[in-house]
Amino acid sequence: MLDYQSMLEVAIGEARAGLREGGIPIGAAIFRSDGTLVSAGHNRRVQESDPSIHGETDAFRKAGRQRSYRDLIMVTTLAPCFYCSGLVRQFGFGTVIVGESRTFAGGCEELRALGIEVHDLDSPECKAMMDDFITARPDLWNEDIGVD
Repeated sequence: MLDYQSMLEVAIGEARAGLREGGIPIGAAIFRSDGTLVSAGHNRRVQESDPSIHGETDAFRKAGRQRSYRDLIMVTTLAPCFYCSGLVRQFGFGTVIVGESRTFAGGCEELRALGIEVHDLDSPECKAMMDDFITARPDLWNEDIGVD
């Protein structure tokens, strides 16, 4: 059985890296179904001034071209937004591991409705990291989720 918590730790490390860089603390990692790490990344919207570099898309780009994505697992510290959920759907990921979805529910229910396995670990660490960030930088958080 796969250790989803250990996989999440990789994504949490990426989220912390993004925070240290002055960005939004959302990290992601992609693993093979046997638990082998393929890639990891973090939200770099602020650092790169590029609104498309979410944690999931950064990890996806770093994974490079794959013959198939069905057996890959997307792990993310925060529920994927609709943009990142679309990436999961478009490329056929079979499983998504979510650190927490209380801060932002994203597209988890839509992914489940499509038959994609979504496991929400409800991580206190991920929740606290987002709560602290939102308190400190509500402007960046609102920009990230598209609130004026």
